[in-house]
Amino acid sequence: MVEKAADKGHVVLNNVSKCFFEDEKKILCLDQLSIEIPPGQLTVLMGPSGCGKTSMINLIAGYETPDTGSITIDGEKITEPGHDRLVVFQETALFPWMTVFNNVAFGPKAKGLAEKDIKEKTESILETVGLQDFQDKYPTQLSGGMQRRAELARALVNEPSVMILDEPFRGLDAMTRELMQEFYLKLFDETKITTLFVTHELEEAIFMADTVIILTYKPGRVRKVVKVPLERPRHFSVSASKEYMDIFNDTIEILFEEAKKAFDHDDASSLDIIQSLKRNSDDS
Repeated sequence: MVEKAADKGHVVLNNVSKCFFEDEKKILCLDQLSIEIPPGQLTVLMGPSGCGKTSMINLIAGYETPDTGSITIDGEKITEPGHDRLVVFQETALFPWMTVFNNVAFGPKAKGLAEKDIKEKTESILETVGLQDFQDKYPTQLSGGMQRRAELARALVNEPSVMILDEPFRGLDAMTRELMQEFYLKLFDETKITTLFVTHELEEAIFMADTVIILTYKPGRVRKVVKVPLERPRHFSVSASKEYMDIFNDTIEILFEEAKKAFDHDDASSLDIIQSLKRNSDDS
């Protein structure tokens, strides 16, 4: 069982800017971004293609450093990757030649833990995510939802202070995606691990989040911070509530405006966001 996190995982971005070069042209990706991710909360990051979501993830993870400003976790400046921050990406990162058990045990082994501790921790987390009967299977023998659970287990076994989930349920069928959303929320309610969750699905964002942060199209700045005061634990029936629909209606136009800017600048991947927002708006 994953222990409930203490008051840790407090992430602060203070006036962070980041540039990159494209065809020898300097492009401002993030512009004086100031964001606070409170400990023990689930913060969702949204925005169109080009708003800097990936850059922000890489900066918090320590894969890159900001050009200006600073990023801290629990008051300590982030300068490199660390075991206190773990990222679950869209694409599976499970090692196909390893069993589920060995995939999950990889982190504790890399830390040099004793074999007994590795076995206990791995078996415990596999039970938590419901994969104890599949520990001898290989990733290709698992369904998409099981692979996602194995990814989460491999991150959680390292007891991070911050979980960063980059559209982790994208590509799953609709029913499996909804089940995985509820599954992660159950884990979150049990552990209260500070979570930064990236998605372009507004329905997913509202259902998951304590706070939704919307970034602008290039360069990425904070366009709006949306508080989601829906009670936890949550069930999908909450999407029929007036509180949910009020948040949805207050947010969808802003997202559409930013996605349209990206689309008008030939960021074709923003078409997915526009279509999703139109579909969600029509359904509501």
